[in-house]
Amino acid sequence: MIKIEETTENNFLIEISPNYSLRGWNRVIFLGSLAFICLSIGLFFFIMGAGLILPFAGLEVILVFTCFYISFRWSQQKEVVYISNEKIKLEKGRLIKEKTWEEYRSFVVLEVEKNQYNSDEFCFQSKGRRFYFGSFLNDEDKTILKNELKRIINHLNALSPGI
Repeated sequence: MIKIEETTENNFLIEISPNYSLRGWNRVIFLGSLAFICLSIGLFFFIMGAGLILPFAGLEVILVFTCFYISFRWSQQKEVVYISNEKIKLEKGRLIKEKTWEEYRSFVVLEVEKNQYNSDEFCFQSKGRRFYFGSFLNDEDKTILKNELKRIINHLNALSPGI
């Protein structure tokens, strides 16, 4: 998911996050219904005399919750790119900033490369170092991001220095 806004004149903010379908209470309802159905079936078989079904149903619920937790944690990642006429700033993290990089725009080159799966990879290169971003986007979102970055950079390059 890409969200682009012009915060002030010639200052752009790009928020990049993975696409995910379950949000908020929908997650709780979905996982609660899965747990209810699985444990109800296990309890039914326990009452009918098959005592080993219930512990394995509990293990199944724990396994499903663990997998969904890992998936939900992955979907919380967020990258924010600030682009102005003077600087470019890249922030990465989940709920808080974990990594920050900032450089003057005149020293930075945006590179869009193809990886081994023929998908775009975005990176800012400055002073011999590369800073990758947007690796979790799908191909459709990568195309949108590439076009928007081109538009923003062309707009900023067309301005007179000092504006």
